This record gives sequence, C-alpha cells and structure tokens, in this order.
Amino acid sequence: MSLFKRIFSKEKKETLDKGLEKTKTSVFDKLSKAIAGKSKVDDEVLDNLEEVLITSDVGVNTTVKIIERIEERVARDKYLGTDELNSILKEEIAKLLEENNSGTAEDLNLPDVNGPYVIMVVGVNGVGKTTTIGKLAYQFKSQGKKVVLGAADTFRAAAVDQLKIWSERADVPIVSQGMNADPASVAFDTLESAVSQNADVVLIDTAGRLHNKVNLMNELSKIRRVMQKVIPDAPHEVLLVLDGSTGQNAVEQARQFTKATDVTSLALTKIDGTAKGGVVIGISDEFKIPVKYIGVGEGMHDLQVFNKYEFVDSLFANQ
Repeated sequence: MSLFKRIFSKEKKETLDKGLEKTKTSVFDKLSKAIAGKSKVDDEVLDNLEEVLITSDVGVNTTVKIIERIEERVARDKYLGTDELNSILKEEIAKLLEENNSGTAEDLNLPDVNGPYVIMVVGVNGVGKTTTIGKLAYQFKSQGKKVVLGAADTFRAAAVDQLKIWSERADVPIVSQGMNADPASVAFDTLESAVSQNADVVLIDTAGRLHNKVNLMNELSKIRRVMQKVIPDAPHEVLLVLDGSTGQNAVEQARQFTKATDVTSLALTKIDGTAKGGVVIGISDEFKIPVKYIGVGEGMHDLQVFNKYEFVDSLFANQ
C-alpha cells in the first residue's frame, strides 16, 4: 500500500520495529487464534478480533470504531478473506490516526513564532517526563537549535537534579531555583533568560504531582499566566508525557490532565518494554490530541517523532 512507504531511515525503522516487538508478538498471537480455522471474515472472527483489540489496550470505544469500519468493508465487498485482515487493520487504524492528526510530522521542525517556541511539559512522576525533556533538548540541539531548560518541578529535589544532569548531557543551559521555589517564578526567569539569549526552544518541566490532586489545575494555570508576561502566546505547546507501559492507567492520566490544562500534544514513553503499545491508538482516538513522540528505547535518539504509517506498519508487519 502506498501509504506505508518507508519514511524513516533504515536504522530508525529498525529501532521502532524492535521497540514494538512485544506488542506485535502479543497482537499476532491473539490474532492467529482469533482466525484459526477460518478463511472468511464473519461475525465470529469480528467478535474475536474485538477481544484481541480490547485486550491489546486499544480501548473499548476505539475498538468498536475499528470493528464497525471493518464490518462496513465486509458488507461492501461481500467477501473478505482472513488473510486480508492484517492489511485491512493497518489501513483502518492508520485512517483513524490520520483523523486525529497523530503522526503528521516527520521531523522535529517547529512552527515559526515570535521569539522562542515554548513547550510546557506535564505528566505524573515516573512516566519519563524529565528524560523526555532531556532527549528532546539533545535532539533540538543536534539540529542546531538554541535550547533552554526550565526546572519548574520544584517539589522534588531529585527532579531538579535530574534535569541538571540532562542539561549537561545535552549541553544546553538550564534555569533553576532549587527545591520548593515557586514554579511560576522559575518559568518566568526561564523565559526571560531564553529571550535574552535569543533561544529557539524552551522546555519547561512541571511538577509531576499525582493527577488526582485538585491544585494541579491552579498551578499549571499560574505558570501559564506568568509566562505570558514575558511571551504573550506562551506556552505554544503543552506536551503531556504518558507511560505507555501502564496501558489503561495512561488513559486515565490523560483524562485528568486534559481536564486540568489545555494539552496540545502527547508523548508516549516506554513502549519498548511492554505489550501494551496498542494504547497509542486508543489515546489518540479518545482525546483527539496528536501523538507527537514515542519512546522505543533508552538511547538519545530512541525518542522518535511519531509517524502513524511507520507505527502501524511495524505493529502489523507480517511475522
């Protein structure tokens, strides 16, 4: 199918294939059982397929949409062989991701804005938020962009220290005031510093407090208001980092954060260590927020710009 042309470099695609190996193996094992002894896609196959997708963390609502689309194709084409199911799944899931604007970018290019492009990064502790910031900083820097980090997760000393380590690794400046400083004050200082340095990108780390704390909304709103005193349209992007290995728990985190602040993009980490990679599809569909980055390994380049065609191709490539 022409949509599934090779877009990534061979090395990058191989990393993605390897990162999705556990999910792919799990899906294929379930899929082969779902169609065992069947040559035609019938109601029983569709019921089994529904179970495969739900147990692969695609999510109930998204699974129902996919099944309905396949049912329409069965009704239209009169006969669909089970050997075609793989390619049909690839097509329909790619279309679904297309509708949600997921994986539309092919590189780290950012929109032109007046001054530095400000990304506020949110997410609970332990999802890989600070690591994601560090890897993004490294990749932006590698592209020749001037990057500034802001350590506004001031409730844990470890968060500030960890971001400092990443700033050294990526060789980019960091603005911090230490533990218990006012996060909004840190964000304000970071933007002032970025403007004075004529920076291209600013990455602001924020507190990863538990997603059911009511003051999360107030804090993120305050950070946003204070940043706008320096750059009126900041933040240009609110990136929510989710741990893909937690499956449906990541969906619940997304639900809470989208209520607390205006999330504009998603990064799903730790996909390589789990069979729950299907959650990428469900989260994109439920929240209509683009999945922008996907973490498929420990290396600096293993946080990849998400590409829907490459993702679906890796997930459903023939065993």
